[in-house]
Amino acid sequence: MEKQDLSSAYRRLKSPNIKTRKRALKIIHQYKRNNKK
Repeated sequence: MEKQDLSSAYRRLKSPNIKTRKRALKIIHQYKRNNKK
């Protein structure tokens, strides 16, 4: 399993792999949702 932190998620957005990009987006949205509280 890959790291679930924000910086690696942003790095993964530049990946050519679509599934990887989608997973990275999900992680980023999760962080944004948690930071609003």
